[in-house]
Amino acid sequence: MEIRIVETIVCVITLDRDAVGGGGAPIVYAKNEEERERMAEVLSRTMDAMVHDLGNGVYVLIKH
Repeated sequence: MEIRIVETIVCVITLDRDAVGGGGAPIVYAKNEEERERMAEVLSRTMDAMVHDLGNGVYVLIKH
């Protein structure tokens, strides 16, 4: 029997240190919105993950 994780959060990217805390995924803090966008794009390609905007300045990279 093969068991595998189907979906997992691989990274969280945010501007606000108070918006996210704890958890099992690495948290990356960007200096501004442009850096957050660029990091999300590069990390999503590197990790083969999808970027999801939570709408509060936080991006979550999820491997589907």
